[in-house]
Amino acid sequence: MPRFAPPSLTAALLPALLLMGCGDTGPEGPPPLPPGAMEAVAETPGVDREKLARAVDAVFTREDIGETRALVVMHAGEVAAERYSEGYGPDTRFIGWSMSKTVTGVLIGLMVAEGRLRLDDSPPIPRWQRAGDPRGEITVRQLLQMRSGLRHEEKAEPIYTSGEVRMIFLDGRDDTAGWAEAQPLAHEPGRAFTYSTPDAQVLADVATRVIAPGANAKARQQVMAEFLHSRLAVPLRMESLVGEYDAAGTLLGGSAIWANARDWARFGEFLRHKGSVGGAQIVPRGWIEFMTRPSPRAADYGAMVWLNRPTDSGRNMLFAERGPDSVFAAVGHLGQYIIVAPEQKLVIVRLGKTDQEARDALVDALADIVALYRSA
Repeated sequence: MPRFAPPSLTAALLPALLLMGCGDTGPEGPPPLPPGAMEAVAETPGVDREKLARAVDAVFTREDIGETRALVVMHAGEVAAERYSEGYGPDTRFIGWSMSKTVTGVLIGLMVAEGRLRLDDSPPIPRWQRAGDPRGEITVRQLLQMRSGLRHEEKAEPIYTSGEVRMIFLDGRDDTAGWAEAQPLAHEPGRAFTYSTPDAQVLADVATRVIAPGANAKARQQVMAEFLHSRLAVPLRMESLVGEYDAAGTLLGGSAIWANARDWARFGEFLRHKGSVGGAQIVPRGWIEFMTRPSPRAADYGAMVWLNRPTDSGRNMLFAERGPDSVFAAVGHLGQYIIVAPEQKLVIVRLGKTDQEARDALVDALADIVALYRSA
């Protein structure tokens, strides 16, 4: 009878060995970061350095959020991350678009603090002060909180009928504030929130009237440019801060103030410190608290800033579902952001070009950065 040799240990284990060789080898780590990603992050950024590098890289490389041109993350007053896309750098000035409104809000705060304006008074606009003109009931507070009641339709369709487009580029371009101030009321002042670049432009005109009463166009521009420089750019060390002006000499305070990314971050730090820089109080703390307090007609808006608060409006300017509700932001057209998270001692500046349909994805990527510091 033939004898059969017992199977060897190798033969017995062969199926398992084959599976080990060609099957699952265990969980894989995250893909390697591209060159330069880690170098964009400080050695001690306040959170895990690689996690922050990946979150920053996502803002530049995700295909669903448009084009990021600059990103600055500041934590506890220090630069935690700074990165630029090709063709841009620390000296590049970026238009703030509607982030300019927040600068204008601070300018108004300077004038209120000095007693030149009163929040609940009608602003010094002659055409509104004529007997029987209902626009004389509009207050400075209502303009700041976007509830003036003026007939300004933002982002209307077709685009050439939209209030901000008509004011800046079409029939209002030579006298933007004059165009905005000439519009009739659509609502009783104070009754409804309507986001409005023309409202901010009225405030820019009001600020100019206060510091340069009766001046011609050239003088209006010169006086406001000097005021912006001496009262904000110098104390905040925002050397790149400049504004554009229309033919009437009015600062385009609703849409066209420029600064480089680091200076926009310095502005965010100024807001985080409630109006102080290096211990010097530039505007009263109470003014920044007013700007970041929900308005009576919009839980997600204060006075020239957006708040991270839930709303029934359907707007998703920030990330209320991910909190915290102390976060606020200056937000501009095409995805310009200065996000301030006071509890995390955090300021994030993102500058670039993101179309409206990609805005939610961009906000989500920025919220990922905030979330890192929330868990720190």
